[in-house]
Amino acid sequence: MLRTHTCGELRLSEEGKPVTLCGWVHRRRDHGGLIFLDLRDRYGMTQVVIAPEDKEAFAMAGKVRPEWVLRITGAVHKRIDGAARKENPTGEIEVAVSDVDVLNEAKTPPFEIDQTGGVNEELRLQFRYLDMRREKLKNNLVLRHRLLQATRKFFYDRDFMEIETPILIKGTPEGAREYVVPSRVYHGLFYVLPQSPQQLKQLSMVGGLDRYMQIARCFRDEDLRGDRQPEFTQMDLEMSFVTAEDVMQINEEALIAITKELRPDVTIQSIPFPRLSWEEAMALYGSDKPDLRYGLAFRDVSDLAKGCGFGIFAKTVESGGVVKALCVEGGADFSRKEIDELTEAAKIYGAKGLAWIKCAKGTFEGVPVDKLGADLTRSIVEKTKAKDGDIIFFTADSFSVACNSLGAVRADVARRRNLCDPKIFAFAWITDFPMFEIEKETKELQAMHHPFTRPKDTDLALLETDPLQVKAEAYDIILNGYEIGGGSVRIHERNLQKRIFDILKISDEDAERRFGHMLRAFEFGAPPHGGIAWGLDRMAMLYAEEPNIREVIAFPKDQKGKDLLLGAPSTIPEQQIKELGIKIVKV
Repeated sequence: MLRTHTCGELRLSEEGKPVTLCGWVHRRRDHGGLIFLDLRDRYGMTQVVIAPEDKEAFAMAGKVRPEWVLRITGAVHKRIDGAARKENPTGEIEVAVSDVDVLNEAKTPPFEIDQTGGVNEELRLQFRYLDMRREKLKNNLVLRHRLLQATRKFFYDRDFMEIETPILIKGTPEGAREYVVPSRVYHGLFYVLPQSPQQLKQLSMVGGLDRYMQIARCFRDEDLRGDRQPEFTQMDLEMSFVTAEDVMQINEEALIAITKELRPDVTIQSIPFPRLSWEEAMALYGSDKPDLRYGLAFRDVSDLAKGCGFGIFAKTVESGGVVKALCVEGGADFSRKEIDELTEAAKIYGAKGLAWIKCAKGTFEGVPVDKLGADLTRSIVEKTKAKDGDIIFFTADSFSVACNSLGAVRADVARRRNLCDPKIFAFAWITDFPMFEIEKETKELQAMHHPFTRPKDTDLALLETDPLQVKAEAYDIILNGYEIGGGSVRIHERNLQKRIFDILKISDEDAERRFGHMLRAFEFGAPPHGGIAWGLDRMAMLYAEEPNIREVIAFPKDQKGKDLLLGAPSTIPEQQIKELGIKIVKV
């Protein structure tokens, strides 16, 4: 090794010892004839001092600049009284240098490495290797590493096997768009990059491997947002001979153990984790991944709104919709501008508007008050348990639109009122998802999760007669307003799988073409099985208290899916295009 110690290792116990350190120059200071350098590596920072008596070393130290790479040799000294820095683990010592060796010079970086904020993200992504030298990103990547290691250890200790599944697979569209890879050998044929190892981990169960776990790379060609990337990392898990309860229990134990190891400073709000059905979560919080660190639960006032004088409410209920109410304690101080902003948040999710009533000193003010009348207004206020100083927000629409749009208002209110305590981790299970939903564009029935999810046995009789009432043996794990994992018990019988394909209008020919490998496997003694997948990038983001997922990935894509460091996507040579047997058409 070129060094005897790292820059975060030395303590007073090493006083007097000869040492050699390697690292980057973080800062350089000239003080009264002495040159001080802060030498930095991944492990920390050590102050080194060069005196003019060591002429060669002093001359060399006079030339160095920030981010030069040095190898220094010297002896460990205790710092003089008053010069210690308790916040730095090496802050009680310094190294008196006898030799300086420049391993590499450096250009002036495009941003300061010790700058804590204010650097343009595009610039940081373009020079990601410099961004990695900064304390914040480095710590995030260390935390991510620890998350992956803790996850592996937990499941290794419980007899799970890590089984690698292929990256080049057959296209079997299941939801999001897939990335396509043309075959050079078989012109006109294609691989795709896997959205997840879903089918392969199920086939591992058919293979009798019983307990599977993998830290898997997954790919989806979908629109990006703060908690998504086109390529991402999952912890995928599958178990044989289990119920949904078994899968949820071991995952809950894992998340508690990992959280206590990685974030001992946070409080897990509830153990065991609370459970909400999908319908309860939507009805109470307007989201299937509600943030439960705060209350702000909805009230359904449809019964009071039926036939009332406020036409929007009355017509909505008459047409089978609902009127949802959200009481915000102390919210009567919301300005009209803030209410307008909350209204825009609701409209994003389909609401036509946002009605409201303010309660102040026994009087009521708001858009629907005059048309509702005093008695009905008072009944609504009583049902929502509003008090003086509160405000009630209303959405009136179909169940889905009313709940989702008011859920957006709830989240915005929580942000404005600082209700989201970062030191509280509110885990919860969301269960009893609908088996099917209506696709917005085609209006056709589709699987809410994926077509291998098992319907509840109690609902099997409804599959052909009333499929939208069928509940699935599916479960999501949520944390502070984010879905961090989702899974289900799977179908393991060919006949039941065919029934699901028939309901989804997947013909026998199409089913054979897309999923023939699965159907054949089910004929050879497939065991009952179920599993889950965690979004490890999203978990790392939450554990690191970062606002977006790019801050916990070493080499992420930007918001437009571009790799600013390497310059991808990019063109490829014409010869390579010919070898692939493809033609590029401009659209």
